[in-house]
Amino acid sequence: MSSTKDSTEDQIDTSNVGGLEEIVPEPLMPLWKRIELIQEFRETHGDTYVTVLEALTAIVLAIGYVWWAYLYFIGDNIVAI
Repeated sequence: MSSTKDSTEDQIDTSNVGGLEEIVPEPLMPLWKRIELIQEFRETHGDTYVTVLEALTAIVLAIGYVWWAYLYFIGDNIVAI
């Protein structure tokens, strides 16, 4: 059985296989091109991008926590908006 399975897989030519652009309808091609650009960016700069995004998220969360702590402990008589 495995020899039949191997021979069937060997018969398939995968050297010129395209992406989803072969099945995406023409009206959706501009959207698909944008998705391809995003995927290309992620493949090129993925690790650096994720590291920077994590650092920015940590900074924003820390600032939010400090602001909350300030309002909770010190700003008790400040009128809320």
